[in-house]
Amino acid sequence: MGTLYLVATPIGNLEDMSYRAIRTLREVDYIAAEDTRHTIKLLNHYEIHKTMTSYHEHNKQQKGPDILKDLREGKDIALVTDAGTPGISDPGEDLVILCQEAGIPVTSIPGPVALINGLVLSGMDTRRFVYEGFLPVGKKERAERLKDLTNESRTMIFYEAPHRLKAFLNEVTAFFGGEREIVITRELTKKFEEVLKWKLIEAIDYYRSNDPRGEYVLIIAGCPKEQLKSKENVLYEALSLEDHLQHYLNQGMSKKEAIKAIAKDRDKPKRDIYQYFID
Repeated sequence: MGTLYLVATPIGNLEDMSYRAIRTLREVDYIAAEDTRHTIKLLNHYEIHKTMTSYHEHNKQQKGPDILKDLREGKDIALVTDAGTPGISDPGEDLVILCQEAGIPVTSIPGPVALINGLVLSGMDTRRFVYEGFLPVGKKERAERLKDLTNESRTMIFYEAPHRLKAFLNEVTAFFGGEREIVITRELTKKFEEVLKWKLIEAIDYYRSNDPRGEYVLIIAGCPKEQLKSKENVLYEALSLEDHLQHYLNQGMSKKEAIKAIAKDRDKPKRDIYQYFID
């Protein structure tokens, strides 16, 4: 069998291409590209002369099996996207799954990843983060996704196109609040790279008089712990102590463990909660 190589390519600056990535593109039998018209510019820059085929979201159902057939026959194939690492917000993940199911070797040639570049430039918490990519297009689906993220405490990373940026900012502000911090990065690794750190309400104000340009990686701070605690307190206070106790008993806790958890939830002395149930 051949091997599928996931080859990371520059997200803007052609000098970010690694030696290994260049060698791999020269040695494989052919290259599967998200957009051959885009990839040919990269190949010409490095004087790589290689046959290409297109593989993208709209033809993956038909092209995936064709690529799999070639891999089974012993051909080595490189998969590239328009920019960055294949398999992130593109159909590369589908091809990897097909290869795994067929027992075909897959390896990754590491390189640029826009979400990581944006994150490390943001100055926000990098220990725990969640990548959301592009929000769903449908209004209902977008609202559901943002509602799910309302209490997310990890740093959140999104992608957005310039023509949808203003709507995005308004939507996330409605769910997260205008005081939540956001770092807006654009044109990463390019000449006009920009990193702007604001509160969401300040970002909305800025783009009232400035038109968005370029591709955006947006990093939003997670819900502060004190805010989460406040929300939890409101939730628990809406429960009777009996219902609160039953909530934990249903999870398999002993009565003693449940009383301890209730005291912590409500920020009350454990003896007070215990005495309530004794009386």
